[in-house]
Amino acid sequence: MAGMEIAPLRPWVDFFPGVDRFAKPDVSDLSKWNNRVISNLLYYQTNYFAAAIVVFLIVGFLNPLGMFLGGAVVTLVFVGSVWAGENKAMIKNFKKKNPSLFVVGVMGVSYFLLSLCGGVMVFIFGITFPMLLMLIHASLRLRSIKNKLENKIEGVGLKKTPMGVMLDLLDQQEEKINKVQDFLESKLKD
Repeated sequence: MAGMEIAPLRPWVDFFPGVDRFAKPDVSDLSKWNNRVISNLLYYQTNYFAAAIVVFLIVGFLNPLGMFLGGAVVTLVFVGSVWAGENKAMIKNFKKKNPSLFVVGVMGVSYFLLSLCGGVMVFIFGITFPMLLMLIHASLRLRSIKNKLENKIEGVGLKKTPMGVMLDLLDQQEEKINKVQDFLESKLKD
């Protein structure tokens, strides 16, 4: 946690500038789409957290006990899955090969546990809905030069942010860091 920086809150005109800065992702090239999503998650992370907090507060106001229960269950399942991913070789390999499926599995287990408690609607609206909004925005928002530069700095390790740490825990950053490292090594050789 030492050296952690909070990314700045991006202005509304940068976060949602208009239709000309949004485009449908190229679903045939999954690595490019994944790169766009990760880059936008890192660049707009404070905006995403602010939007999620607004939704959490609305749902929490309507059903405080259910929201607390839902947040606790998802947090415990997430922490447990990260621990298992670090300490169990089979889970670690699965997480590295299928990070998206791993996240879906965490959400599926959370959903199952909350369905046992009767908190499914809170899970859907308070936890899953903000994540869906983040994924949609991160998938559709085109990256700018400033966005790409900030992500290179984050990828090299010059800056550590909360979203970067979460993506590291889900093994989403490693490939990106390797690409940056290869790029830097090739420039040093020239």
